[in-house]
Amino acid sequence: MSDAKPTTPPREFLARAGANGDGDRGKTRAAFARLMGSTDAPRPLNEPDTSGAGTRAVEAWFLGPKAENADEFERLVIEAIRDRAYWRRNYHPADPTHITPEIKRSPEYLQAVGDLQEGYGAVLAWLKKSVPFFSMRYQGHMNWDLTIPGMLGYFAGMLYNPNNVAFEGSTATTILELLVGDDLCRMLGYTFPAAGPATPSSPTAPVPVRPWGHITCDGTVANIEAMWAARNLKFYPLALRQAVQDGGVLALAAGVSVTTANGTSRRLTSLTTWELLNLPADDVLALPGRIKNEFGIPIVQWGEVDQVVAKYSLQTMGQLAFARRFLGDLKADPIVLVSGTKHYSHPKAAALLGLGATNLVDVPVDINARMDVDALRARLEECLKNEQPVIAVTAVIGSTEESAIDPLEQILALRSELAARGMYFHVHADAAWGGYHRSVINDPFELPDPNQMGGFSAAPPPPPAPLSMHSVAQLTALKDADSITVDPHKSGYVPYPAGALCYRNGSMRNLVTFSAPVVYHGEAEPTVGIYGIEGSKPGAAAAAVYLSHRVIRPDRNGYGKVIGQALFSCRKLYARLLTMTRPNDPFVIVPVPLQPAQRNGASAADVEKERQQIAELIDRRGGEAIRSDKAAMALLAEIGPDENILSYAFNFRRSDGSINDDLERANALNHAIYGQLSIDPGQDIYGYDLIVSTTDFDESAYGRTFMQHFKSRLGVGQSPGTRVTVLRSVVMDPWVTETRTGSFIDALEGEIRRALAAAIAQIHDPPMRGF
Repeated sequence: MSDAKPTTPPREFLARAGANGDGDRGKTRAAFARLMGSTDAPRPLNEPDTSGAGTRAVEAWFLGPKAENADEFERLVIEAIRDRAYWRRNYHPADPTHITPEIKRSPEYLQAVGDLQEGYGAVLAWLKKSVPFFSMRYQGHMNWDLTIPGMLGYFAGMLYNPNNVAFEGSTATTILELLVGDDLCRMLGYTFPAAGPATPSSPTAPVPVRPWGHITCDGTVANIEAMWAARNLKFYPLALRQAVQDGGVLALAAGVSVTTANGTSRRLTSLTTWELLNLPADDVLALPGRIKNEFGIPIVQWGEVDQVVAKYSLQTMGQLAFARRFLGDLKADPIVLVSGTKHYSHPKAAALLGLGATNLVDVPVDINARMDVDALRARLEECLKNEQPVIAVTAVIGSTEESAIDPLEQILALRSELAARGMYFHVHADAAWGGYHRSVINDPFELPDPNQMGGFSAAPPPPPAPLSMHSVAQLTALKDADSITVDPHKSGYVPYPAGALCYRNGSMRNLVTFSAPVVYHGEAEPTVGIYGIEGSKPGAAAAAVYLSHRVIRPDRNGYGKVIGQALFSCRKLYARLLTMTRPNDPFVIVPVPLQPAQRNGASAADVEKERQQIAELIDRRGGEAIRSDKAAMALLAEIGPDENILSYAFNFRRSDGSINDDLERANALNHAIYGQLSIDPGQDIYGYDLIVSTTDFDESAYGRTFMQHFKSRLGVGQSPGTRVTVLRSVVMDPWVTETRTGSFIDALEGEIRRALAAAIAQIHDPPMRGF
């Protein structure tokens, strides 16, 4: 391989992006405009290649449980190091070399290298105490093996150490983040306007809504940012009205009209506080552009309008001062409604934003651990009656304990219904875990090319892997959510940190914009770090997601295959847990997901008949036999959890064969099983044969309906207590049911039985029978 590897400096790359402008920054502006949706700038000569449909071989995408692809991975890692070295040598090659052969022979240098090798060896040895995410025996947390392109993208990007807070420190990876943001938006179902000018054809014509997404460190930050943006959007009309009324530059817009929640057109300055707090999002976000276009006010961009409005904004005035000035006639504090299965990032957001924990209201879940829409409706009706503003309703698309998918489709329909009566709220989808599952139903599409915008077909074909009709409907409805959290470092199988937040209307990002002169030089540079919470963040994460998406497309032929096979394995495990008990076994197993017959209220006899069907059509058959049987596949799609986290609990039988009816003792059993199937910090991992995780269901979050139903199924329905301990298997492994020697689930059952035997003995129950 030659040392003379051609490179193109980033400034030259940007200079090629536009034919007009004021030097490099003017040309960069053209590149940025094109990446943000305008199509009137020529394509740079060496922009990352975004064409192609990716590859389709799941076995080539991972290192493998026994590092079967280690040789190829090693070769590609070495290529990244060599490529980095070539780049350094070709940057001003006439500059002097500092680290000479003489220095390398010096005692100090040799000692330093020796210390490095010794320390490195110690770290490598210690790291072998890490969790074996790659193993088919690992079913603990939302971790598994990483994609090879994800690791390579991160490793290669890390060598350059870009900081995506500012374009000046990330001239390559900022562009990758913009491309990745578009790709995530398309994966989730957001559509882009057709190619054409980014400005309206007439002063009153609406500007097309364009989605926008960016990388965050994780889903927690994405959820906090989403709530931050939703809160600011809720109160923005109050500040804008005051700016118009105060006689400054915006006074010319005193006649601006807006469309209210129920579809009527009214003058902004004539609306009540309640009406201003319930304006539709797109109409609010369009106001700055409309004011400039319709009234000839000499301001150009969102940020400039915001500077005029800023002194009246909640963020400038503070919560108390803003409330005193603008919210004195409200009858109740604004609230955020969220599913009882929420992630702990949502209470964090409420605390950080000053909303208060009491104003983050849990909506109980139904017996399927999904948000109870009737309970949501009742709370929203109460808010409408009392004129209590609702900032947002958050649906969980794949809860972390049960991977349950809230009924997003019904939540959106409920918002439309209430809008006709004057109430409007932001709808956020926390799809940190479940967002990538939309790949299973996605038609193939290319990694976003800034010159070619497109969307999904109107009716995606039936999924090639098991997803229930409920799951398909809710994943399809993501396209109508106002914002979506999704984590590439979960179901995208890429390295940490790589969360993401996507907005249906990209203008929402302007509501959470902070900039500093050292990192931001105006619209001339495509800086993404000014939006959101984070400061410094690794550009390597954007490179990791970009390369993984380029090789493994987020459609049914790429990530859809990986996730589809994991879903298949998860449902096979569910079938085994449902059917594995023998007549003499001293235990019972209760998976959290109900059988289809149970969900439909069938008789006990019909539930048992269906259980036998599951045993015959699914549990006792191999993967190929199931896939070739339409009836088996239809049944497989409807059993188990909505996605691929499976929660379950055990109870034991007394010596007389009756089921224990004491919740405390059942919880003790499940704790003891977890003790057998979890890793102690710093211990040698080779002695662990199966690894799961545990969690508790609490009635204060889940509601009485779900808790009492599950307790009754477990046999402890009459026992006092509001907390139930369950075990959790996160099945991200696509290989479990596809081994040369048969289903690996047989091995998992053996480990479960071993752990059960030890756990029952530990809680001092009478001797077991039948193990």
